[in-house]
Amino acid sequence: MATKHEQILEYITSLEIGHKISVRQIAKALTVSEGTAYRAIKEAENQGLVSTIERVGTIRIEKKQKDNIEKLTFAEVVNIVDGHVLGGRNGLHKTLNKFVIGAMRQEAMMRYVEAGNLLIVGNRDLVHKLALEAGSAVLITGGFDTNDEVKQLADELELPIISTSYDTFTVAAMINRAIYDQLIKKEIALVDDILIPLQDTFYMTTSNTVEKWYELNDKTGHSRYPVIDENMKIQGVVTSKDVMGANRMTPIEKVMTRNPITVNERTSVAASAHMMVWEGIELLPVVDQQRKLLGIISRQDVLKALQMIQRQPHVGETIDDIITSRFKEVTSGSEPSYICEVTPQMTNQLGTISYGVLTTLVTEAGSRVLRQYKKGDLVVENITIYFIKPVQIESKIDIHPKVLEIGRKFGKVDVEIFHEGNIVGKALMMAQLIDR
Repeated sequence: MATKHEQILEYITSLEIGHKISVRQIAKALTVSEGTAYRAIKEAENQGLVSTIERVGTIRIEKKQKDNIEKLTFAEVVNIVDGHVLGGRNGLHKTLNKFVIGAMRQEAMMRYVEAGNLLIVGNRDLVHKLALEAGSAVLITGGFDTNDEVKQLADELELPIISTSYDTFTVAAMINRAIYDQLIKKEIALVDDILIPLQDTFYMTTSNTVEKWYELNDKTGHSRYPVIDENMKIQGVVTSKDVMGANRMTPIEKVMTRNPITVNERTSVAASAHMMVWEGIELLPVVDQQRKLLGIISRQDVLKALQMIQRQPHVGETIDDIITSRFKEVTSGSEPSYICEVTPQMTNQLGTISYGVLTTLVTEAGSRVLRQYKKGDLVVENITIYFIKPVQIESKIDIHPKVLEIGRKFGKVDVEIFHEGNIVGKALMMAQLIDR
């Protein structure tokens, strides 16, 4: 039987897009406490089923698909620009295709306004009306209002008209930043992308015996299985090592490893890889907030996904991408060295290279030199950095990584950083090596 939390989530999922909900209404409709209702609504918000907007409330929105992640709903725009809704609340769940800045004459502006757009404009009531009639939502900058006729039209057409105190340039930059952040998120592989779903997962239950493990092993050739109870909640993991020497009639509960490490759908593949390497495990159960089994990921799937990511072209450029794009290799002797110019983005408020940037440079140099010794992926375990002298903006630094020790599964690298022939930083990096 579904828990109260699950019943609330099912109820929210069944509501029409655009429906307004509240903690009190949910509590009354499903006869649950307001605390239970609040927690379930927060979970629905995490899952992208609802959006909470100040001065408006919580509304049911359409859950965005993976390929549509770079698009924003008007409800999200309200939150981004700290706006308030003047009209057309029932259209907040809709997705905007692009935004248009209304910084031109009315007739010229309307040539660019289409259905699904968001027009960013000042206090021009007639333009607001024409944009709504063209099927576009409106964002009024400068904290201005609009007339009652426009508000009524927005309600009839279910197209939001939003007001914000920010100026047009700031608003456009904020929305563009949000879309850009979504693009970067789109590139980050999550467990959800490589998950073997429950219907394709072989698992055992706490009522099974060791005999069941042998049956599954003969059938699938696999040796690791999650163990769940009658409520589908994860209880343990059983491997060939656990059943070795055990009587076939022994309950699986007696031999399984309890309280296994788990991940959820939103865990990144990189974080999962680190867990697997660090803990020396081959399989991770994927669970929801209630610890119910959703599926599994294997070490092989994780490594395959990481290798695929490295071959993908990048759309959104992260800070790490900006730093490493200025990284140039200089061959001198047996060990490679690298040169990098310190740009304004790489400095702190004092105009010297920031600690985070230095960490990225050390990681990149150490990783590159280790890959020359051993092909495959690696997970950085530990970095110790010593600042010797500050490095100022527009300086050119030389980075010299030197492999101190390398084994089958780990590597240790000493990294020295020079500016104009003087040592300015030193670091020691340790990494776990993963065979492909």
